[in-house]
Amino acid sequence: MNYYFNKTLKEDFNTVIERVTEELKKEGFGILTEIDVKETLKKKLDIDFKKYRILGACNPPYAHKALQAEDKIGTMLPCNVIVQEINPGIVEVAAINPMASMMAVDNKQLMEIADEITAKLKNVIEKL
Repeated sequence: MNYYFNKTLKEDFNTVIERVTEELKKEGFGILTEIDVKETLKKKLDIDFKKYRILGACNPPYAHKALQAEDKIGTMLPCNVIVQEINPGIVEVAAINPMASMMAVDNKQLMEIADEITAKLKNVIEKL
């Protein structure tokens, strides 16, 4: 089982960020965090890196259910989605596969929640 789902698009990086954000909203996710890896590596290490963003996506009702089922699951939240520029005009989007990450947790109720979130994130990637 892969730990992520991905898709490569022939589009502008910023346009892809907007599309991903919109598709996540349609599935009930908001962006809690946004890490600009390129900017951070330049600022902290003076390293030039490709355009690369980590979007911390959260679906509040499902996050609440997951936290009720397993109070330590917050260590695995939010669901990360990355957007990276492979080449100019070629952008990859990848999202965590919650089922893969939850395999380490022995909790049937949590697996059911992870299954539903997995379907939502797969849907986001497929619609891009």
